[in-house]
Amino acid sequence: MPDWLIIGLRSLGIFALTLLVVRIMGKRQTSHLTFFDRITAIVIGVLAAATSLNLTNGLINGLAALAVWILLPIFLFWLALKYKTVRDILLGKETILINHGKVLEDKLKEVRFTPEDLLSHLRRNNAFKVADVEFAMLEPSGDVSVLLKKGNQPVTASTIGLQVNHESVPQTVMLDGVVMDEPLTAMGLNRNWLHTELEKAGVAPENVFIAQVDSLGQLYLDLFDDAAQVPQPKTKDLVYATLKKCQADCELYALGTKAASAKKNYSQCAAELDQIISELKPLLKR
Repeated sequence: MPDWLIIGLRSLGIFALTLLVVRIMGKRQTSHLTFFDRITAIVIGVLAAATSLNLTNGLINGLAALAVWILLPIFLFWLALKYKTVRDILLGKETILINHGKVLEDKLKEVRFTPEDLLSHLRRNNAFKVADVEFAMLEPSGDVSVLLKKGNQPVTASTIGLQVNHESVPQTVMLDGVVMDEPLTAMGLNRNWLHTELEKAGVAPENVFIAQVDSLGQLYLDLFDDAAQVPQPKTKDLVYATLKKCQADCELYALGTKAASAKKNYSQCAAELDQIISELKPLLKR
């Protein structure tokens, strides 16, 4: 058998083995890599290449070396999950770089960070002034986590005491012009509803690139034709307007009727609708 064919078959086998190893070692190995992760990945790659080219004095020797660098990290990661001491040695520990607005120069030297490095990491976290930072920590992955001072943090709903409701994940009901029945069924909808909504928007199904339905049943469309304008969903606005109209009608009927029982019922309905509108307003008017 020609040498090039042997190398090709061996490389194909090593490729399949390496792919299997990556899946076994977990997604963390391919996401935020620590220093130990990078070394392991580099060595496995070098050994895989050397084994493919028969630079390890035989296939068995190469596979033995690969086995050590595959099984040992898996075993060490298993120990790291159980023992914090192993975790600290293997993955490293966090290092505080800024504490209560004060830059810790000794910690910068310890992690070999220059002032320019620190400022660069802060800018990546939208902190352009050191004075705005309350706390900054270097993670084992090499990222810097930043906590801004209270007065410089973005305003959130909880900051201003605004009540918001939970929202479920939107369901994709069309991709590349193809209707997806399973997400439609999960939302309690069907193709007739979808085609009706598309007709309201004046959009042909074959022109839809992506269509999604949110938790309120609103349909969002992205078309192949980027120049085409798609009307924005108005379901929430219509619900809010309808509730307000019903409340106003109840108040009007309460003022217009002379029957005491009817006036009481209408007033009570108006008050209940006002309570419902207050509870739904954070969801309907955001």
